[in-house]
Parts: sequence; C-alpha cells; structure tokens
Amino acid sequence: MKGLTLPTWQVVMREAHDYFMITIGLLCYAIGWILFLLPNDITTGGVAGVASLVYFASSHAIPVQYVYFGINAFLLMLALKIMGFRFSIKTIFAVFMLTFLTSLLQKLTVGVVMQIDPFMASVIGAFFCGTGIGLAFISNGSTGGTDIIAAIINKYRDITLGRVILFFDIFVISSSFFVFHRWENVLYGVVTLAISSFVLDLVVNSARQSVQFFIVSKEYERIGRRINKDLHRGVTVLDGTGLYTGQGVKVMFVLAKKRESTTIFRLVKDLDPNAFISQSAVIGVYGEGFDHIKVK
Repeated sequence: MKGLTLPTWQVVMREAHDYFMITIGLLCYAIGWILFLLPNDITTGGVAGVASLVYFASSHAIPVQYVYFGINAFLLMLALKIMGFRFSIKTIFAVFMLTFLTSLLQKLTVGVVMQIDPFMASVIGAFFCGTGIGLAFISNGSTGGTDIIAAIINKYRDITLGRVILFFDIFVISSSFFVFHRWENVLYGVVTLAISSFVLDLVVNSARQSVQFFIVSKEYERIGRRINKDLHRGVTVLDGTGLYTGQGVKVMFVLAKKRESTTIFRLVKDLDPNAFISQSAVIGVYGEGFDHIKVK
C-alpha cells in the first residue's frame, strides 16, 4: 500500500528481543511471587500486593491473577494516554503474560509448598521480583500496577524507579496487618520492598546516572531532531574540522540518562550506521531534566 512503511529486519529482531526479555523478567517475578512470597504469607507491594491481600483475606478462594488482571485493566488506560502506544502495548503484553505465568506456576506447583524461613523467603522472593521488574523496564515494558505509575512519574521527575515504587507500596504492605494481625508480616513485607527496590535500581542502572555523547554524523540534523522528539533531550551541534582530512564536520553533544543509552545507540544506528559515537560517564549533570544545583 502507498505510504505504508514496513519494519526492517533489524527492527523486528530488536522488538523480538525486547519481548523475550520481558517474558524472562515476568517469569522471574512470577517465581518470586508465587513460589516464595505467597506460601509464606508475605505481601509484596502494588497491585500484586493488593491481589495477595484479597487472596489471603478470602482464605485462598480468589486467585491472585484475577484481581491483578482486573486492576491493571484500568491502569493501562492511563498508560495508553500518557506513556504512548509503544510503552503500553508491551505493558499489555506483560499483564497478560504475567497472568498466564502465575496461573501456570500455580498449576505446576500443586502440592509443592515452599515454606521456608520467612526472612529468607523475603530476600529470595524480593530478588526475583526486583530482577523481573528491572528486566521488563529496560526492555521498554512493565509488569503493570504501580510500575506504570512509577514510569509516568519517572518520565517527568528525576526520581529513581525503585524509590517511586517503594513510596507507593508502603501503604499496601502496612495494610497486611489488618489481614494477619501480626506486625511480623508487615516487617517481612517491608524487607521485601526494600530489597526488590534496590535490585530494581541496580538492573536499570539507576535513573541518577548520566552519560554524555559525542556523535559525528552527516545525518546530524535527523539524528538531533529524533533525540529531541523521542527522548526530550537537548542536542548541541558543534563545528569541527577533521585534522587528517581537513574537512569540516558537525559534532553533536548530548547529555542523557544512562538508561537512555541503548535508545540513543539504536536511533543513531538506524539513521546512520557509519556514525562515530563516543560515550562516557559523567559524575554530575545539573540543570533542566537532571539534578538541581545545590549550594550550601
């Protein structure tokens, strides 16, 4: 059809890789939630935590995946409007896939009860859950729930994903006291949240880490405008001269979050595979879109 642009093989493989990594992340999350947290009466945060509370309060009569899926249906409407179709379509995939994986794990582990020391269950379960959420995020997806809210806030504010999720989830964890009437369960839930948030920040390299790029390309205008549009990052174009060739070149200077590095590399490679790119870490970046200048 006229005007229809078909995706290249490179784009198809990239998207397939993202969906594969999201699935691996969801499997990690499902293992931590179903095999370690639920059998030991430990509530995680967010929508999964709400689903766990309903599961415990109903004496295991209402499966967690049904409540999880229902609440996420509403949150996905917000994601479609604010985060865009690309983020949302992968999140929709993640919600359906996690619902399927939790159901599958419950069926496969019938009669297998992973009741261990509650503290160890919290640590192991949190490790799997944090890793799973992190893998989903770096693949432009989400496990749904408060992850969607965290991604929306992180888009506009310089706050780490793990910290946002932690703030939102404390309320859910505290509510578990009214189900179990034991403060021990609340404390184990807090431990789970703290560890999963820490692991999440490690996986996504933390939102406060920044990098700088020097990009030399004949397609500097197209690349620069795509960086402006897709990442909302400023691009400074410098005039340079190649000492060997004696020809003038355009050098783009870009500051971005470390988690955005992969997107920039993909973008440049798509528009100019022969571009020259230099990436380096920076200790601190202050100004609009980054940290605020703090002087005592």
